Amino acid sequence: MGKEDRAARVVVTGLGAISPLGVGVEDTWSAAVAGVSGCAAITLFDTSDSATTIACEARGFDPLDFMDGRSARRMERFAQFGVAAATLALADSGLRMEGSLPDRSGAIIGTGIGGLHALEVQGEIMTKRGPGRLSPLFIPLMLGNMGAAQVSMRLGLRGPVSCVSTACASGNHAIGDAAAIVRRGEADIMFAGGAEATVARIGVGAFNATRALSTRNDDPQGASRPFDAERDGFVMGEGAGVLLLENLDHARRRGASIYCEILGYGASADAYHLTDPDPSGEAPAAAMTLAMDRAGVAPESVDYVNAHGTATPIGDPNEVKVLRMALGEAIAAQTPVSSTKSMHGHCLGAAGGIEGVLTVKVIVEGWIPPTINLVDVDEACTGVDHVANVARDQDVNIAISNGFGFGGHNAVIVMGRREDL
Repeated sequence: MGKEDRAARVVVTGLGAISPLGVGVEDTWSAAVAGVSGCAAITLFDTSDSATTIACEARGFDPLDFMDGRSARRMERFAQFGVAAATLALADSGLRMEGSLPDRSGAIIGTGIGGLHALEVQGEIMTKRGPGRLSPLFIPLMLGNMGAAQVSMRLGLRGPVSCVSTACASGNHAIGDAAAIVRRGEADIMFAGGAEATVARIGVGAFNATRALSTRNDDPQGASRPFDAERDGFVMGEGAGVLLLENLDHARRRGASIYCEILGYGASADAYHLTDPDPSGEAPAAAMTLAMDRAGVAPESVDYVNAHGTATPIGDPNEVKVLRMALGEAIAAQTPVSSTKSMHGHCLGAAGGIEGVLTVKVIVEGWIPPTINLVDVDEACTGVDHVANVARDQDVNIAISNGFGFGGHNAVIVMGRREDL
């Protein structure tokens, strides 16, 4: 069972997703397996003065499908995504929030930035019309914790509710921390994942200033190219992914359908640089090793890795180095790896949530989504079994999802399906 106390085992019994690939888990999953890109010209703002004019927007999303107009106006876009994904996860689980269950239920919804749209809009109002015209809702719209807060209010959750903000590792940290809460017996149910909405003029402009974004504007569907020699940066995405985590005994008592188990969680910090990963790869490799150790999983038992794989020149080869360190050279060469960011873009704080949902589906469905646009593997990204361009039909019992963020935050989740589930 590994070194971690498993008196309370944690399983996944519900999934919800709002992504550039579709509204809902099945649409998102179907598009990912089919290798469909969600990238197109930006519609959310005027890109006439922007170096990047493409993004992976959640184009099919309408908040009024999940809430009334007044509620929608009192939530920033990222919080709307989070509420919608959590609502879908609850419906998928078959749970009824009644009796004492709300007191034993909570949420950790991570976000990298939070209410960026509100910050942009209200900043413009202040510049043009003065501070006296700022909206009284500005602060509660902007705050990053409002994704989790709105989920708790909409679903009636009165247990542990908080927000993790560790840049692009936020979603994975949220899942790992929420699983720990259930494992410790502090809650029976936790909604966990991430939500983000940064496809805004200020967001795209700011990431352009760091030279992190692709400017392949004339080829939107080919722009996100993790591990490819011609990659030129990530494509920004948006959305939310939420997993409903449940105490195994609780799930069994109610006869729940169980997707898989959260087996291990590892976290570490590079302590190195504002944006660049530590070239030694030691800290993220340590997070992977810790997650596998806690899961009681040997490297040779890992059937699939959902890579962080952002398509940045520095990040991709560094992650491949990490995989080779954590799994061992020989095992890494035979371990299937793909980056679904090639299709849904880099959803920042929501990445771990959306990719967590997809990783669960890999275990359940036995299909590995590809890294699309991987035409010529960068020599620095060799040494792993890239699932390139076409999905692979393969049984997956143990899967890893990696999440690495600006500031050197590393969070790794190990999921799997045991015979006794």
